[in-house]
Amino acid sequence: MARKRDIARVIAARYLSRAGSEAAFFVGVWGKAAYDLHATSSQIAALMLVLSVVSIVGSVFGGVLVDRYGPRRVLIGAEVLFVPASLSVALAHDLGSLTALVALWGLAGAPVMTSGASFAPFLAEDDEGDLRTMNSWIESAGSAAFITGPALGSLIVHYANVDWVFFIDAATSLIAAALVARTTLAHRKRQRDRGTAFTEFRDGVSAAYSTRSLRFYVLGGSVVWLGFGAFSALEPLFYRDVVKTGVEAIGYMNSIFGVGILAGALLLQRLPKKIVSARGLCVTVVLTGLGAVAYVGTADIRAIALGAALWGIAIGVMEPLLRTLLHRDSPANMVGRITGTAQVHRQAGELLPLAFAPTLAALFGVQATLVGGGVIVAVVAFFALFEASAIDRSTRISPPAEVEMARLSATDEPISPNQ
Repeated sequence: MARKRDIARVIAARYLSRAGSEAAFFVGVWGKAAYDLHATSSQIAALMLVLSVVSIVGSVFGGVLVDRYGPRRVLIGAEVLFVPASLSVALAHDLGSLTALVALWGLAGAPVMTSGASFAPFLAEDDEGDLRTMNSWIESAGSAAFITGPALGSLIVHYANVDWVFFIDAATSLIAAALVARTTLAHRKRQRDRGTAFTEFRDGVSAAYSTRSLRFYVLGGSVVWLGFGAFSALEPLFYRDVVKTGVEAIGYMNSIFGVGILAGALLLQRLPKKIVSARGLCVTVVLTGLGAVAYVGTADIRAIALGAALWGIAIGVMEPLLRTLLHRDSPANMVGRITGTAQVHRQAGELLPLAFAPTLAALFGVQATLVGGGVIVAVVAFFALFEASAIDRSTRISPPAEVEMARLSATDEPISPNQ
């Protein structure tokens, strides 16, 4: 019964934290930039570039701190710091101040994401099925937030103004911290000797890259966000200039997207066990690319809504599947750092397209650029199926050798992150 309450608290905290942040990002940050401050594609790209860079830094420290102190402590501390960062964004009055304040917001938010993504191994029993279930439940909470968060943000803008979205974001963070503060997690392991944060993070990156399966999962996740990085700069302009709707449409369409993500996350539990494989990951990444094409392939709002739901289902399966594979093959004392490595690669994948997305949009148009990103993701993932099949064959024979050596050679002492 106590374990069920702890799981429920973590799921509720994940939902509340994500709901506020999704409202603040899609309606607050994008709405303020594109509609209130009339930003161009280059200006939004610069804003997202800064957000990606600071999020990488935050993910580095977040991963190290999770391995040192556990996800509970890191989430509580990050959520508390996130409150003033979120409130400050409401004070932005031009694009320069908005960019600077969003940087603080992203720096505080990255450890929230990394610690939230690291809870499953601390809650799951010692079997792969339970780990998949925990990741599916936690991701379902985030998916539900994706439904209600943007919709709530749209309602706030309709009846008040965009700045009130950031007050809601701060409030949900405080409630999430209070919920997680009451949880008790399983014992984990940590290193006796600590180096600097960057040294420890480098060890996590080294462990990820020296293990064939982990390397594939991390890079596979990067491909997704490399193809979709242009969306962070061009999606608000897609609605403003191509679909020709108001800011509320961004919130409502992303809520439909969230419905799809929730459906996908719940679907993962019902899919055959063989989906938890490198090949299964590749298939879901192909589907995410095709889903993105369906989402932005037309200016018809009805077709966009259908595409948003289909794209959401694909991502809803892919995200918790990727996390389950990472958690399954990670050494017990490196879950946080390898999760942080995946988060850094995700942010880097979003960052690179920002350098040329405005130029491509000027040459080929916003819609064509977004469609091209989805096609690239699908094609790259399709050709990666051959490597995925080889990884699955080797994993069936034995666990990843490097991971197994890391487990056997660890000299860590068990601690509780709640101590």
